[in-house]
Amino acid sequence: MIRLCVFDFDSTLMDGETIDILARAYGVGDEVSKITHQAMNGEFDFFESLSRRVALLKGMPYEELVNLSNNLPLMNGSFELIEFLKSKNIQVVVFSGGFHEGIDPAMKKLGFHLGFANYLHHKNNILTGLVGGEMMFSDSKGLMLKRLKCFLNLKDEEVMCVGDGANDLSMFEQSGLKIAFCAKPILKEKADICIDTKDLKEIIEVVR
Repeated sequence: MIRLCVFDFDSTLMDGETIDILARAYGVGDEVSKITHQAMNGEFDFFESLSRRVALLKGMPYEELVNLSNNLPLMNGSFELIEFLKSKNIQVVVFSGGFHEGIDPAMKKLGFHLGFANYLHHKNNILTGLVGGEMMFSDSKGLMLKRLKCFLNLKDEEVMCVGDGANDLSMFEQSGLKIAFCAKPILKEKADICIDTKDLKEIIEVVR
């Protein structure tokens, strides 16, 4: 019986990559997208890739970041899936290698219970190109899930995870049910279930 579901955010609950959306608006989309693609395929150390991408946002007005982050496109079926999980008394948590500026507005819209991510540092309302937070490293999601399981007294088989990229591997290792959603090959190899239709409602049938 599942009691906790942990989601990745970018390209899982949200239709796209937050940092790519920010980068396109700031005129550095091509450079950032290339690094994002390499990172999600496991070709780049996550910390290094995150630091490099955020550095390209240096000078972006913080107000523009907030406006963009408040209007990120949520994945098809995200509302229905989270409503279903909550109806089954399953705790819903988000682990994002992206940013609180993106997941916090989504938490209000979707109603998930808790979120962990990073913060884009800003000074005088301008991004400094620096980042810090709870999900900075390739193993951050796994370490956080291990702590959550201990805190909530959960066994592996009571936990499911949904993700799409290489930095979700560590949380898969701590989960009983591993779902790869429109995922990269490196994550599909470790998944119990692979869903390639871009509709989160497909997961409802898995856990019904």
